Amino acid sequence: MYQVKHTSRTRFIPLRHLNYHVREWGTPREGELPLFMVHGWMDVSASFQFVVDAMQADRHIIAPDWRGYGLTDPGVVDTFWYPDYLADLDALIDHYQPDGQIDLLGHSMGGTVVCMYAGIRPQRIRRLINLEGFGLAATRPAQAPGRYAKWLNEVKAARAGELNLRAYANSEAVAQRLIKTNPRLSADKAQWLAQHWARPNAQGEWHILGHAAHKVINPYLFRVEEMLALYESISAPVLNVEASQNDLDKWWQGKYTLPEFHERLQSIRDLRSVTIEDAGHMMHHDQPHILAQHIESFLQLP
Repeated sequence: MYQVKHTSRTRFIPLRHLNYHVREWGTPREGELPLFMVHGWMDVSASFQFVVDAMQADRHIIAPDWRGYGLTDPGVVDTFWYPDYLADLDALIDHYQPDGQIDLLGHSMGGTVVCMYAGIRPQRIRRLINLEGFGLAATRPAQAPGRYAKWLNEVKAARAGELNLRAYANSEAVAQRLIKTNPRLSADKAQWLAQHWARPNAQGEWHILGHAAHKVINPYLFRVEEMLALYESISAPVLNVEASQNDLDKWWQGKYTLPEFHERLQSIRDLRSVTIEDAGHMMHHDQPHILAQHIESFLQLP
């Protein structure tokens, strides 16, 4: 199994009526800003372990499990609302850094959240790093009736127990599931991740640490104009990191493309972009050392 180089500290913090699980690495130092890392959809904070291990500096890093993921309470829900991620992040930052700035990194869904947050609270962010936080495909008002109907149907299905996540026989089966999703993931890392990505129940079956309601579609339409306004409001320098194997076309089947995302990025005033070769969407698993170099170089810029 993968051997951790920098052991994390785990703690639970009351945030917005939930018991939030937070993972920390490194030593807090006066005069040095903390780096917050937030994970993506159906992931957990432990996912950043490999890139933290690859970093040279002993930096204070704070990574939460989003609500309903990992060891963080989901609350009593049948839908997870995007603005809650923003409010949770705001409360978490206030808890650790009541005043001043922080450095902020997000992957995938977390990347979209941090870009939104940096446009809402531009004064709080010194450096922003987006790891393939592409946002969503553009929508039209005419899609609203069907979108709301789909949401109602999925809420009903969740209530009937039809959206439960698959169970696995053991941790090795979870590891194989991770490798199937990401063939670049080595067996030792997959075995380590499986221990944090899932847990056994009383019957010995392993269940992914993600609430089934995360599969329920959000009823609200994604509005590109709002996202562009948030991009325009970002005052911090931004590092946009992409993998050489891009899956946008596969995910969206032509409804949203990488060139369209790049066009949106033009609204960010201070942007740097890099591509990591031989990597897929889980670049922090595929090429943690190269990613760590980009992160640390960017954070050290004057």
